[in-house]
Amino acid sequence: MGRRLAGVCVLLLASVAACGQRGEERGAGLGAVGAVREGFTVGLLLPAEGPERALFTRALTARCPRCRVEYANAAGDRARQGRQVGRMLADGVRVLVLGAVDPGSAAPWVARAKLAGAKVVAYDRLADGPVDAYVSTDPARAGRSQALALLGAIQRPDKGPGKGPGPVLLLNGPPGDPYAAAVKRSLHAVLDGRVTIGWERDLARPGDAAREVAAALAALGGPAKVAGVCCPGEAAEAVAAALTRAGAAGVPLVGQGGRTGVLRRVSAGTPTATVTVRADVAAEAAAAAALAVEVAGGRTVYGTATVSNGTTASIPAVLVPPVVVTKDSAAAVPRGAGPDTAGAAVPEGAAGVVVRPR
Repeated sequence: MGRRLAGVCVLLLASVAACGQRGEERGAGLGAVGAVREGFTVGLLLPAEGPERALFTRALTARCPRCRVEYANAAGDRARQGRQVGRMLADGVRVLVLGAVDPGSAAPWVARAKLAGAKVVAYDRLADGPVDAYVSTDPARAGRSQALALLGAIQRPDKGPGKGPGPVLLLNGPPGDPYAAAVKRSLHAVLDGRVTIGWERDLARPGDAAREVAAALAALGGPAKVAGVCCPGEAAEAVAAALTRAGAAGVPLVGQGGRTGVLRRVSAGTPTATVTVRADVAAEAAAAAALAVEVAGGRTVYGTATVSNGTTASIPAVLVPPVVVTKDSAAAVPRGAGPDTAGAAVPEGAAGVVVRPR
């Protein structure tokens, strides 16, 4: 699995490096707001503290040695992030990499940036508004990986549609979130007809997870009647705690996300966190740095797909394959390594960035 991860990273970085070389050969295009030769400032706005800052800075410096990163952490506060966007634009920052606290409320900020002549790369969460590009984990692969991990954890029979063990509990991301909707579709594409889905809810807020687990266990007849649980990463720790309180510590839990607490449960072999599917943070940061440099140069970017955020269609997107973390792969991480280094990549190909002159 380690060799597969290395292969994915090499392919991704090779494609990113190649596009950078092509971009430098062409020079700046129309609508450029920065050039590699002189350097420019990139605003990195994240919803919370994490490893992304160091990884992004390292990737950007490798591509643009004279570029600078202006960093802002919103600490989960939507209004605070709006003020941070305003300050960066007032300071003359014209390339923003935005990990929105609330993607649905980001449209006015993105529109303000565009009116100021700035470029916006949506990071991890697809912000509303006229963004120039988007980087995230591939939601279809993330959902498929979760579903396959859940099937493996509950040891389903190989024969007979709809006769697998169950029921299972599915907790999805927020209603109206395009990423969560794509993960949900992919989950159902694998699970439908193979297991009985006894309870499913879309979580408007991660804090609703514990209540939904309690309601599901009561409706389904108790912990013994639940074969497994699948949930988004923001809710995974709350779900694991709720299962433990209900006496369901042996029920397999498959989460999405690389929160430290979830990874610790996986590494320790805690039954309520059998597997987690998380973002390859280093690969996402590298792709975001590549996109920031290319859009700054005024070049048209083509990713691995195009997406729509409800306000803008055909947004070029780089969708990075997810990473599946099991007890064995988590245990293989060197002591002191961060959560962004844990796991083994899903061997379904690599993501890259391709650019074309305007």
